[in-house]
Amino acid sequence: MARRPASDGVRVVLLGREGCHLCDEARAVVERVTADLGVAWAERSVDDDPELRATYGDQVPVTFVDGRRHDFWRVDEQRLRRALA
Repeated sequence: MARRPASDGVRVVLLGREGCHLCDEARAVVERVTADLGVAWAERSVDDDPELRATYGDQVPVTFVDGRRHDFWRVDEQRLRRALA
C-alpha cells in the first residue's frame, strides 16, 4: 500500500481536486464519519503538488487512514468506520 505522511493528530487525509463531483461525495462521507468518531481529518488538492498529481491524479478522490492509502474514487462509509475503530 502507498504511504503518505499525515499531519500530527490527523488520521484521515482526502486527496481531491476542485470541480470533482466524486470528491464532493467523498468529502461528505469523510466529514460525517470523522465528526461522529471525533477524528481529525485534512484535505489536500492533488493539483497543488506535482508529485501527488502524477501519482494520484487519475484516482481522485483518494483517502488515506493513518498514512496508508485506504480508498480511491469512492469512500465506503462502513469500511472507513471500521478502519478508524
